[in-house]
Amino acid sequence: MHPSRILRRSLVMAALAVPLAAVAFPDKTIEWVVPYPAGGGSDVVARTLAEPMSKALGQNIIINNKPGAATNIGADYASRAKADGHVVLTADTATLAANPSLYSKLTYNVEKDFAPVGLMARFPMLLVVNTSLPVKNLAEFTAWAKQQPGGVSYATPGAGSPHHLATELFRESSGLAFVHVPYRGAAPAVQDVIGGQVPFMFADTASAYPHIISGKLRAIGVASPKRLEGFDAVPTLQEQGMKGFEAYAWQGLVVPAGTPAQTVMALNKALLAALDTAAVKARFQTLGLEAIPSTPQKMDVYAKSEREKWGKVIRASNIRLD
Repeated sequence: MHPSRILRRSLVMAALAVPLAAVAFPDKTIEWVVPYPAGGGSDVVARTLAEPMSKALGQNIIINNKPGAATNIGADYASRAKADGHVVLTADTATLAANPSLYSKLTYNVEKDFAPVGLMARFPMLLVVNTSLPVKNLAEFTAWAKQQPGGVSYATPGAGSPHHLATELFRESSGLAFVHVPYRGAAPAVQDVIGGQVPFMFADTASAYPHIISGKLRAIGVASPKRLEGFDAVPTLQEQGMKGFEAYAWQGLVVPAGTPAQTVMALNKALLAALDTAAVKARFQTLGLEAIPSTPQKMDVYAKSEREKWGKVIRASNIRLD
C-alpha cells in the first residue's frame, strides 16, 4: 500500500477513535445538586458521601445547593442537564414521592426525566412531645389528645414535608384531630416544640437526637418497624398498637434520563463503596441515619411504592401546594 494511503487510513482510524475515548466516565468534575440549603441534613449526607465517591471515581465532586419550592428548583435544574453523569441530584421523599401529588403541574416528570442511581439513606421518624405534656407513651398521648378542644397543634418543617405527611398518616390511623403549624425548616419547628408553643411533632432523628439526649424533648414512639440504635428505650408505634405504621424521610441519587447505563453503574458502584466505608458509617450513626444501599432497579421500585403510598395520604388529606 502506498505510504500516503497508509497515512490517510491512520488519520481516519484516529478520528474514529476520538468519540470512543470521549465517552470515558468521568472525564471532568461532577456537579452534585442538593435541592436544600447548605448545612441541613440533605447537604450533610451529600458532602459525607461526595468525598469517598470522588476518590473512587477519580474526579472532584462539587456540591451545588439549589434550595426552594420543596426541591422543585433543584430538580428542574438537574432534569435539564446533559445526560452524561456529570450532574447528579439528591432526590428524596419530596422530589420522587410527594411532589407529583402535591402539585398540579411540575416542570419535570419524575418517571420520565430521571434515572435512579441508588438509594443513600433514610431518616427514621420519632413522635416527640414537649416535656411538660403528661404523656410518656402512645396510649397516654391518645387519651390526652382526645381531651383537647379544637384538636392538637403539631409542628413540621413545612407543608408537604415528610414530617407533615407522617403526621397526616398518623392522624388517619389514630382518628385524632390535629392542626398543622408549618415552619421554614426542621430547626425552628423543633425549637417551638421544646419551647411549648406547639405540643408535638414527628421529627427526624438527625434533628431530634441531641434534644432527646439532653432531656429537652421526650420521644414516645418510633415510626419504624424496629427500635432504633441509640433509642433502644423508645418503643415503636407498631409495638404500641399502630399495626403497619411506618414513615421515613429518605434520599437517593438520580441522574438525567438517558444517561448511559455504564455511567449509571459506575456511579452506583462508587456510591455503594462510599456507604460501606467506616467514616461514612460513623457519620451516619452520629446523625441517626440508616444507610440503604441498593441497585438502581431497587431504588426505582422503592420510589414507585413510596409515590403510591404518600399519594394516597396527600389526596385523602387534600394537601395542595399550588
